[in-house]
Amino acid sequence: MAFPAAFSVLDLASVKDTDQGPAEAMHRSLALAQHVEQLGFTRFWVAEHHNMDAIVSSATAVLISYLAGGTQRIRVGAGGIMLPNHAPLVIAEQFGTLEALYPGRIDLGLGRAPGTDPLTASALRRSRTGDVDEFPEEVAELQYFLGPKQPNQKIIAMPGVNSQVPLWLLGSSLFSAQLAASMGLPYAFASHFAPRFMQQAITLYRQQFQPSAVLDKPYVMLGVPLIAAETDAQADFLATTTYQRILALLRGQSMQLKPPVASMEGLWLPHEQATVGDFLGMAVKGGPDTLKFRLQQLIDNTQADELIFTCDLYEHQDRLNAFSILSSLYT
Repeated sequence: MAFPAAFSVLDLASVKDTDQGPAEAMHRSLALAQHVEQLGFTRFWVAEHHNMDAIVSSATAVLISYLAGGTQRIRVGAGGIMLPNHAPLVIAEQFGTLEALYPGRIDLGLGRAPGTDPLTASALRRSRTGDVDEFPEEVAELQYFLGPKQPNQKIIAMPGVNSQVPLWLLGSSLFSAQLAASMGLPYAFASHFAPRFMQQAITLYRQQFQPSAVLDKPYVMLGVPLIAAETDAQADFLATTTYQRILALLRGQSMQLKPPVASMEGLWLPHEQATVGDFLGMAVKGGPDTLKFRLQQLIDNTQADELIFTCDLYEHQDRLNAFSILSSLYT
């Protein structure tokens, strides 16, 4: 039996509290990519973040090259590159290089948030304004550099020109939904951490979609936190690592992965518990039966074309098992 929608992975290249350096997180990312490739997943993405001691995907294109070089078939890409941090020509050359090395396997998802705090964004951008209002023009400029050379074109991306690297627009609000619709691009909603506007955004995207040279009908991807285990009780236990991580984010503390605990009682306040629950509103958590019911419900309610799963479990083997369990539901 095939997956009910395309299944993919968004990996945060996460550091554990016991890691001796960033390489361990990167090696785990590659091992996970190899694992889900064997399970038949469609793509494996990493995301640009900066100034976070728990996430090591800041040099996103470099990490993508490492992951693509260690896999054979799975598509690898960015989910996403925060375009206002960069000149479009630079991103065109980076991803043009990746496409030249790994033809037909590279994706480029684009976001308009900084992926960091204001001070770090300023350090990244230097003289660039990073104005989110310029995002549509920057996406169009990037498309231009990745497309065929035009008559009298004075600047080309090399590599990059005529590479046609597939672009995706990412978002957690209505802005990118409207832009993706108007440009005829696939749309990925960040429901793995901001599910509040999901239904409104994907409805708007589908209603306003304009066919383009790259896409003739809307294509919706949804981010989904995955906490899968052999039983519901075991999934509840493993989920406490995810809860602790989000709690650390809310408190401005280190988000390095911490071991699961028997109970979150005493670790969070009631309002923090509620906020974490909202954050994980799209999570699929449980043993196989619970997992399959929740997934089918999600797909029926959203008609999503693709689900991209995040999985912040502490032990690497538990993450591998979670994706094996997910895959076993449909094989």
